[in-house]
Amino acid sequence: IPESGSKVPHDTRQRYVNFFVEEYLKVCRTVNEAFDKALVEEKAIYDRCGSKNMYLNIAVNTLKKLRDQGSLSPNGKKLCMEIGGKKEVMMSDTDKDHSILHFSGIVLYRILKDYVLTEEQLHENGYPQPNPEKPGSAILGNGITKTASEERRATSKRVCCRCGEIYTVTASGKHIRKEECNYHSGRVLRQKVPGGLETRYSCCEGVVGSPGCQVAKLHVHDGRKENLEGFVKTFIKLTPADGNHGVFALDCEMCYTTQGLELTRVTVVDSNLQVAYDTLVKPDNEIIDYNTRFSGVTEEDLKNTSSSIRDVQAILLNLFSADTILIGHSLENDLFALKLIHNTVVDTAVVFPHRLGLPHKRALRNLMADYLRRIIQDDVGGHDSSEDAAACMELMLWKVKEDTKGRKW
Repeated sequence: IPESGSKVPHDTRQRYVNFFVEEYLKVCRTVNEAFDKALVEEKAIYDRCGSKNMYLNIAVNTLKKLRDQGSLSPNGKKLCMEIGGKKEVMMSDTDKDHSILHFSGIVLYRILKDYVLTEEQLHENGYPQPNPEKPGSAILGNGITKTASEERRATSKRVCCRCGEIYTVTASGKHIRKEECNYHSGRVLRQKVPGGLETRYSCCEGVVGSPGCQVAKLHVHDGRKENLEGFVKTFIKLTPADGNHGVFALDCEMCYTTQGLELTRVTVVDSNLQVAYDTLVKPDNEIIDYNTRFSGVTEEDLKNTSSSIRDVQAILLNLFSADTILIGHSLENDLFALKLIHNTVVDTAVVFPHRLGLPHKRALRNLMADYLRRIIQDDVGGHDSSEDAAACMELMLWKVKEDTKGRKW
């Protein structure tokens, strides 16, 4: 004979756990403590009840009592949880150990705060910061503050960021001579061989120093040292009623223009892996190389695009606040492309570090293969910013689940 308590549907129990957590968050110091109390409270009611009606009766009275206590809380700060539609806490079906299977909303936001980069980490990884002497301008983690005009006046020579060749440009950044760029698209890999170490390129297994295996029409540079104007900073906004400033993952695609790397696509994904914002962007300057092999963005894609980087900035400043948690892989590159200064960042390249430490970083596709057993970026047409943004979010949802496994809630 099934025990009488099993007549209470799982969804009903789930709903009351969420209600109890909501109330305990008003009086408890930590999320863990709120969970612990809520789960113990619900289990006690479940164990006592003889029927669904009896369970509901006791649960409603308990909730009323908790709400009365909460309103008298000295904190006076109400932290509501979104209940309708979204479950903040999911219990295991067996309910033996009150395992937390999924996080979202304020709970996910609070837990992810532990992974946010410190000021020192932002600096180490070259995240853009406001230039105190020049509003709208940025400085990089390494202290570079040169403006584009100063850089141009200083030199008309540039170093190709793909092949390392020096080439000459006009004042507007156009090539004086059209020279092909022969380069290796892969990383340098070191492997042990009899008698020592050998370094080869991952793209073609050619020995370091061998002629490039890829050919592009022109040399390019990334422009990071000079394109430090036109930056905006996320605003400090009022704390929402539920205390959740939002959690999003972000990825950008870029092309090479006469002034370096510029934004061509941006995708923002929420914690449910739904796309919150996705747009193609028309660069301000003339495009030299669409970088399709890596970005997936083609000349055809941008033909009818009119959105500028300033349009994108306006939307993102509305969508995010300074306290919104943004997740990404080497997110400093994306923020640089967006010309966005934001310091509440979770960087999967830092959360899952390379065993050799900086400047080495693990590739996103390797992290997905190692931890989630999934293959991404497998398309010869280039990366997909929505796939990469979702991958970063999934990695952190997995990491949070792993790190909280076995924790006594």
